[in-house]
Amino acid sequence: MSVDRRFFLDVRKSATGLAWEHRLDARQENIALAVAQNHGIPDIVARVLAGRGIGPDEAPAFLDPTLRTLLPDPASLTDMGRAAARIAAAIAGRERVAIFGDYDVDGAASSALLKRFLSHYGIEAEIYIPDRIFEGYGPNPDAMRDLVVRGASLIVTVDCGTNSALSIDAANAAGAEVVVLDHHQLGGSLPSAVAVVNPNREDDLSRQGHLCAAGVTFLALVQTVKILRENGFRTAAPDLLGFLDLVALATVCDVVPLSGVNRAFVVKGLAVARHLGNPGLAALARAARIGEPLRSFHFSFLIGPRINAGGRIGDAALGARLLSTDDPGEAERIAAILEQLNGERQAMEKTMLEEARAEADAEIAAGRGPAVLVTASGNWHPGIVGLIASRLKDHARRPAFAISFNGTGIGAGSGRSIPGFDLGRMVRTAVEAGLLVKGGGHAMAAGITVEKSRLGELRAFFEDFAASDVFRLREEETLKIDGALT
Repeated sequence: MSVDRRFFLDVRKSATGLAWEHRLDARQENIALAVAQNHGIPDIVARVLAGRGIGPDEAPAFLDPTLRTLLPDPASLTDMGRAAARIAAAIAGRERVAIFGDYDVDGAASSALLKRFLSHYGIEAEIYIPDRIFEGYGPNPDAMRDLVVRGASLIVTVDCGTNSALSIDAANAAGAEVVVLDHHQLGGSLPSAVAVVNPNREDDLSRQGHLCAAGVTFLALVQTVKILRENGFRTAAPDLLGFLDLVALATVCDVVPLSGVNRAFVVKGLAVARHLGNPGLAALARAARIGEPLRSFHFSFLIGPRINAGGRIGDAALGARLLSTDDPGEAERIAAILEQLNGERQAMEKTMLEEARAEADAEIAAGRGPAVLVTASGNWHPGIVGLIASRLKDHARRPAFAISFNGTGIGAGSGRSIPGFDLGRMVRTAVEAGLLVKGGGHAMAAGITVEKSRLGELRAFFEDFAASDVFRLREEETLKIDGALT
């Protein structure tokens, strides 16, 4: 081993096989000391800050973030001006607007955020959330055409749409215009929408790629209010800060980096959420038996999973309906359904995880095992395979896939990766090689559709593609320690 490695408590190999190393080098130790002395911050907190690149000058703002200093100019995002102008025109012209969202927390919160904003101006927008099993992620041509048939002249996609060129073409052909508010990576050419606002577009220079979809949507609302005001629109703007509970919920549950304005979104949004002014959030907090002021922990592990349960094994639209309703009675009914679905999801996950772990452990028992775990069953619920893949990845410290096969031999799978290995690139290469029906994703997560007859070939391809990188990363993996608590 290298002589300059600094082992924490001299632990060179823990029970989990990891070496413990000091996170801070000598320079960072000095920075931590300066942070603690200059600002009266406890030593352990100063060490955590220094280990993440926060120095004495940045520490106060990092610990007490404000929108005044961190909110970016919405117009800095590519296409934001066109998007906000089109939404403002729909409000002024009292058009029929439809919102097409995703079935996770970010999609539900973004949909509710936009619906509440439009409702303030008297526009009762329809929210459409696709079924995870039968429709899959993002807009599909039939659903887009149906929204136009029901009267929508403007469709706003939130947390989706960037990679939905064919579906947006279908909406255009049916007579509607489309605005995309998204944050996912682009997988092809941009769709023919009025505007595609996505800070992860290659031509976007805003440096706001850490935003979730609700963050992008919030910025769009800020810009829309500005345009309405400039155009002399008489209706007073809504209290946008009152919507920050939804933005905070999405930011936490989508696990985007808590940097830049995201820190302010969460801090200020939690303050709003603690007033329980959103009937849906209040009802779900009661259903989850949260008896204290809401914290990010509650969003991550109690509120978020219950909202996601609807999209995983029930009605995908329940989360958006819950967060957008002002009827306490309806909120209580939806919260009760989500509570029941979450219990069912937990039971399914427990059974599936036991089976998947047994399969994975059998593969690993004979030696180092495969570089990429691929587990599959015809008895698993396709809405839960992502959770299983995540648990397997943590359990085996390597990329993992869980696949649910239907009766026709077509499997829907989800994968999760380890830091340093680009899972999305491997999946895209497998698609190009003809081993997958379809697939896509990003560095840390991916989704696939595969024929059961090609599963063996796919496993072999993954092994050839990933083995050298994955086993190298496992050898290099360490546990970075900030400091000791006494």
